Amino acid sequence: QVQLVESGGGLVQPGGSLRLSCAASGIIFSVYAMNWYRQAPGKQRELVASITSSGSTNYAESAKGHFTISRDNAKKSVYLQMNNLKPEDTAVYYCNTQILSRHYWGQGTQVTVSS
Repeated sequence: QVQLVESGGGLVQPGGSLRLSCAASGIIFSVYAMNWYRQAPGKQRELVASITSSGSTNYAESAKGHFTISRDNAKKSVYLQMNNLKPEDTAVYYCNTQILSRHYWGQGTQVTVSS
């Protein structure tokens, strides 16, 4: 079955960086777009960044200029490089893909930005 496993979250000071990773299994990874979502306490889950099978990327306005999504098809992995982190970036970050009409999610990784 499809499995997505995130890693790389943690506690970081404002202005710091983190790199999130998501390892996929159970799918032909290279043919699917991959997404990163996040959900802050008391807020709805929101799309942060997407990358297509060909490597085209798209970002939420809040992520433009300080987040970068990338993928390594050989490793069946997608990454989210987050720089200049702000307290408002604090959230649980989820890896996601959609196959036909079904969404698949990882378990999430907590990112906390605080001094």
